[in-house]
Amino acid sequence: MKKHLMNPILPGFYPDPSICRVDDDFYMITSSFSLFPGVPIFHSTDLVNWEQIGHILERKSQLHVTADHMTAGIMAPTLRYSNGTYYMITTNVSDKWNFIVTAKDPRGPWSDPYWLEGCPGIDSSLFFDDDGKAYLTGTRQETKPDGTIAQGIWVSEMDLNQMCLVGEARTIWGGALKNCASPEAPHLYKKDGYYYLVIAEGGTEHFHAVTVARSQTIFNDFEGYAGNPILTHRHLGKHYPICNVGHADLVELKNGEWYAVILGSRLIEGYHKNLGRETFIAPVVWEEGWPVISPSTGKVEWSYPAPELPSSTEQMIPIRDDFEGDKLGMDWVFYGTPYENFYLLSDSKLTMKLLPRSISQEVRKIDLTATEVDKNVPTLGFLGRRQLHANFRMSTRMNFFALAENETAGLAIIQACNHQFRLERSMEDGKQILRLIQCTSEINGYPHQPNFQCTTTEIELAKTEVDGREMILSIAGEGQAHNFYYGTDEENLQLLYANADGRKLNPASVGGMVGTMLGMFASSNGKESKNSAEFEWFEYTETESSRNGSVVVHA
Repeated sequence: MKKHLMNPILPGFYPDPSICRVDDDFYMITSSFSLFPGVPIFHSTDLVNWEQIGHILERKSQLHVTADHMTAGIMAPTLRYSNGTYYMITTNVSDKWNFIVTAKDPRGPWSDPYWLEGCPGIDSSLFFDDDGKAYLTGTRQETKPDGTIAQGIWVSEMDLNQMCLVGEARTIWGGALKNCASPEAPHLYKKDGYYYLVIAEGGTEHFHAVTVARSQTIFNDFEGYAGNPILTHRHLGKHYPICNVGHADLVELKNGEWYAVILGSRLIEGYHKNLGRETFIAPVVWEEGWPVISPSTGKVEWSYPAPELPSSTEQMIPIRDDFEGDKLGMDWVFYGTPYENFYLLSDSKLTMKLLPRSISQEVRKIDLTATEVDKNVPTLGFLGRRQLHANFRMSTRMNFFALAENETAGLAIIQACNHQFRLERSMEDGKQILRLIQCTSEINGYPHQPNFQCTTTEIELAKTEVDGREMILSIAGEGQAHNFYYGTDEENLQLLYANADGRKLNPASVGGMVGTMLGMFASSNGKESKNSAEFEWFEYTETESSRNGSVVVHA
C-alpha cells in the first residue's frame, strides 16, 4: 500500500521545525520556548513516521528558562551536520541569547552552550559550504541612510573551532516586501552554483509567509524571486483550516527530491489556535532555478504521496502512563527549568511536592537590556504534555488531602501561562473541596515591549465537597467545549461542570506563539508546605466528536 505524508507530521505545540539528512536518516527539531527539557529531537527514515529520540537541552547547565513569559526561552533552533558532528544553534531570550551545542550522536549527550558574542537578533542558522567553510545567518536591525530602522538578514563566516564569528557581518537581504514585517528564520542552501536564502516574513501569525532570494556569492546583495512568496495561506482568509503557514526548512533526499518542513496552525471552531503552531511537510520542486513548494496547489495539503524510502518506526506513546521505572517519558515537560527537585517516581506512582509558587501569577516584563540573568526563579510545580488533538480526554488517579486552604493539587490545562482551567482539590472552612477555576489575562503588547501590561482574573466556575484522599479527575475537550469530571470509579464519574469555553485558553491577545499543555500540578500558593500529592497514573487519548463535524480541524 502506498504510504502518505499526513499533516501535521508533528501535531501539537512543535513550532519552527528544522531538518537535516545524514545518509538514510532524517533528524528534526523544533522550538520549545519556556519548556524544559528543551528542543525535542525526532528521527525518521521515511518522513512519514517520526520518533522522538530525546531533547537536545536536557540539563540545567544547558538551559535556563522560566514560566513567567509566553514569548521567552528557546526560539527557532537550526539543526545541521558536518564531518561527523551535529550542530544545533538557537536563541534563548531568557538567558544570553545565541549559542551553539554539538554532539557526535544526535541522541546525545549534547555539549553545554557555546555562547556567541557579537551575534545579535534571533533565529540564527548555520550553513556549511563546499569548501568546508561555515557561515552563520541571523536577523538584526539597521539604521538606513534616511534614518529609518529596518530589520534584515545578515551573514558572517564562523570559526567552529573557536566558536566565534570572524570577518565581516553583512546584511544581504531585507525580505521580499519593502519594509516587510519580521524578516526572520533564515536558512542558506547551495544548488547549481547559487546560494539560496529562504526566510520567513510577515510575522508568525496570519500574514506569515515563506520567501526566497539567491546570489552567486554569499557576501552580496541577494536577488529576491519575482514569484515571492513561495508559500503562504494569508490570502486564503481566516476560515481556511490551516493558517500561520511559514518558517520553512528544506531538505534534499538521496534521489534528488526535495521537501520542506513548515510551521502552521490548525483552527478549532473559528479562528482559534489552541494547539499552537505545529509542524507540517510539503514537497518542493525546482523550476527555472527557483523552489516551488507544494506544486500545483501552492498551499499546504492534508496529505501527499510519500517518497519511496525505507519504512521508519512509528512512535507509540502509551495511552496510560503508570509511572513505572525511575524516569519520565520524553513526552513530559516542565514550565521553566526545575531548579527544585519536587517530584519522585517510586512504587509505580508520581509524587509531587507542593511548591510555594502559584500556578497562575502575573506575566512579568522582560528586560532585554539586562546583562546578568537571575536564576533564583521559583520552580513551578507543574508537569505536563502537549495537547495533540481537538477532541481529547485526560484523566488521573490522585491521592491528596489538603491540610490548609492554600494547598491545592489536581489537573490543569495551561495556555500561555495565565490562561488556564484548573480542576483542583483544596480545603475551605475545614472541609475538603473540589473546584474548577478559570484563569484569563488581559494582555497589551508582549513582555519585551515597553508598553506591556497584563491583568489576570480568576473565576470559580464550580465547587463541591468531597471525601477521602483518593480521587479520579478527568477533563474532556471536544473542540472548544470542556467538561470536568470526578469520582472514585472510572466507569461512573460525576460531572462537575459542562461546556467550559475553551476559547478562553486562546484569546486573540495570546496569539499563536505557544500551544496548550495538559498535566498535573501541586502548589501551596505562597507558603511553605511539607505536603505532597500522589498520582497513580495519567491517561491521555484522542476522542471522537459527537457534534456532527462542527470541530473545524483535520488530522
